[in-house]
Amino acid sequence: MILEPDYPHIVRSLPYRGLTIELDQSTLDGYPVYSAWVNYPTGSAMAVPKAWTPEEATRRAKRWIDRRFT
Repeated sequence: MILEPDYPHIVRSLPYRGLTIELDQSTLDGYPVYSAWVNYPTGSAMAVPKAWTPEEATRRAKRWIDRRFT
């Protein structure tokens, strides 16, 4: 049995401290959820696996960047 792949659906991209935050929207039990990816010169990482609003995902991604890159 092959599972359905989850392709990213980037709804917002914004720069922050020289890096790029990309917000991905998907659904969980019929409700929209957001995750935040951070792209930096040597790769990318999922900074926020689940947030209920894009504003929450952005805020948490900025905190993730502040903790790891300063």
